[in-house]
Amino acid sequence: MTTGPVIELRAATKRFRGATGGVHTAVRELTMSVQPGEFVAVVGPTGCGKSTTLSLVSGLEPPSSGVALVRGEPVLGIPDGIGYMFQNDAVQPWRSVLDNVAAGPRYRGMTKAKAREKARAWVDKVGLGTFAGYYPHQLSGGMRKRVALAATLVNEPSILLMDEPFSALDVQTRALMQDELLRLWSGSNADGSTLDPASRSSVIFVTHDLDEAIALADKVIVMTASPATIKASFEVDLPRPRLVEEIRMTPEFQLMYRQIWESLREEVDKARERSVVAG
Repeated sequence: MTTGPVIELRAATKRFRGATGGVHTAVRELTMSVQPGEFVAVVGPTGCGKSTTLSLVSGLEPPSSGVALVRGEPVLGIPDGIGYMFQNDAVQPWRSVLDNVAAGPRYRGMTKAKAREKARAWVDKVGLGTFAGYYPHQLSGGMRKRVALAATLVNEPSILLMDEPFSALDVQTRALMQDELLRLWSGSNADGSTLDPASRSSVIFVTHDLDEAIALADKVIVMTASPATIKASFEVDLPRPRLVEEIRMTPEFQLMYRQIWESLREEVDKARERSVVAG
């Protein structure tokens, strides 16, 4: 049982070799932590290194200096219990909805019958029970996102990394998916109460949408313009459970938005000025 942070970055820096031989520093001296069951949103200017942060945690990229820890151990490969949801749907077009969701359990050694049984429960949870036999090309964008979400959560990840998963959706569908994510992440007991927060997945959610970050998260981290480091961290003291469209209308939400935007706007302006000079 993890007693400390589930995820830690300690002065983590990532450099990449450029095509012309130069070195690009994507992120520098990142220090952050995520507690068990905590939902952390990361915002920052375009291209500042938010996705690189997820790569360090997931083991897809090693830090050039500093250290990435999961459950107190250095990340030397892809840690157990990680679920990763990308901006693209990442569903397999030749598989039905049911078989897309069953693929993860099958890869982990579950029998076909057991995997499909587990997958069917998750297909039902995301509201696609009547579409279980459909293929991705027969689904709307929002429905494909539901498939991707079910395919991620069916593996019961203890750590959930999400890289702008809803950015391609229209406004209405995006709000529905945000509520769906919160419902599935928080879970529920038989009496309708939410589960103990420590039993939930720990989440890092990368987004450009500050509204989305505040509506979903327990904590919002603001990153600086590239090369990114942590500029500020804001605790989101809004009650759960939340409905995103309702919580956005509250004075508490609006106040928090103004506070975080003041911090974020400076970095957005810096990034814009640099792009003008570079252009």
